[in-house]
Amino acid sequence: MLAGMPGAAAFFDLDKTIIAKSSTLAFSKPFQAGGLISRRAVLRSAYAQFMYLVGGADHDQMEKMRQFMSQLCAGWDVATVRDIVAETLHEIVDPLVYSEAVELIEAHQLAGREVVIVSTSGTEVVEPIGAMLGVDRVVATRLAEEDGRYTGEIEYYAYAEEKANAIRELARDRGWDLAQCYGYSDSVTDAPMLEAVGHPHAVNPDKDLRRIAEERHWPVLVFTRPVALRGGVRAAVRPTVAALAVGGALAAGGLWWNARRRDLT
Repeated sequence: MLAGMPGAAAFFDLDKTIIAKSSTLAFSKPFQAGGLISRRAVLRSAYAQFMYLVGGADHDQMEKMRQFMSQLCAGWDVATVRDIVAETLHEIVDPLVYSEAVELIEAHQLAGREVVIVSTSGTEVVEPIGAMLGVDRVVATRLAEEDGRYTGEIEYYAYAEEKANAIRELARDRGWDLAQCYGYSDSVTDAPMLEAVGHPHAVNPDKDLRRIAEERHWPVLVFTRPVALRGGVRAAVRPTVAALAVGGALAAGGLWWNARRRDLT
């Protein structure tokens, strides 16, 4: 951590914030190839992915996705799932990652902030993606297991207000000042998480989050550019001048936001 800087972190949603799709549904074809799901289930996953991208992720959509995925994975062998994700991670995820998100992650880490992915997707997918991106921590949904297989139940659901609860608990444990922390998400369901930090950002926001962002004068970011990560985050953003430029923009944005809040109070 940089000398004199208060403890702080940057919290990122994963799907449609760091990567362009639902991270869980993106692995439907490898899961089919591994014998876990049928062709019909792959088609259902593709349809769910399409609806997610077009319609956003409101509460009803997320609930349907939760039910679909928990029912789908009941009985799956845990080790097989993890092996498939590990073997196909770069092939599936590389084309989906936004370079703007990678640059932000690098900039926050250069500024001395820990970076945390907070995702409703399962740990089996989110943790390997987090490791590939070089983030410091991951908060994700945990599926219940018994005798090495998924039961179809959800042990911990990292969704909506629970995301805000998770980052508050992390902040207490790590000594982070949430007023100095940053948050990034695309979905209105993550409004509680964004409200919990001092520097909220709407990324490719759905219409409801965009409305909230405009009402509250939160910055709205648009991520569009993919980047290859096979060399890791730092290799992907060479030269680091790009990250430093983003870091400078973050600092300037923070000064603007603090001044704006003073004007509004």
